[in-house]
Amino acid sequence: MSDESRGGGMIIFATFLVGMVLSQMPLPDMLVWARPEWVVLILIYWVMALPHRVGMGSAFAIGVLLDVVRGSVLGLSALSLTLIAFLVLLLYKRLRMFPLWQQSFMVLVLVGINQLLFHWMQSMTGTTGNSLLFLLPSLVSALVWPWLFLLLRATRHTFYLK
Repeated sequence: MSDESRGGGMIIFATFLVGMVLSQMPLPDMLVWARPEWVVLILIYWVMALPHRVGMGSAFAIGVLLDVVRGSVLGLSALSLTLIAFLVLLLYKRLRMFPLWQQSFMVLVLVGINQLLFHWMQSMTGTTGNSLLFLLPSLVSALVWPWLFLLLRATRHTFYLK
């Protein structure tokens, strides 16, 4: 195993840590519902780009860590991120072929599924409201996707991740 392939896991993990920090940064009350789902976006990218390195196991581990960071019920994010990783693993060959605007639409659908599943699980635990604003992050995430995709692709090429 070369030094490049061993160090790549740390770069991928560092991007997830940056995503967790961005997902926890305080925002003004007007923008709280418009926060992109950074961890989901980063997960979609890495599963699509390197499906042999980042998959459902990684998604579950990142989800448990995200639940700990958020202080939410343990396993909520883990289950929803695992489902998203599974769906991306099913579609990654097609997603790679799509232009960025079509990928953005698929990100809208995938993050929307994540939001619906997370909202449904929160309603089972009694910790949710009755507004549809919980779907707004999927739209914002789709708008952020092209720039995040280009940034993560440049990171992957800079560190020769394969």
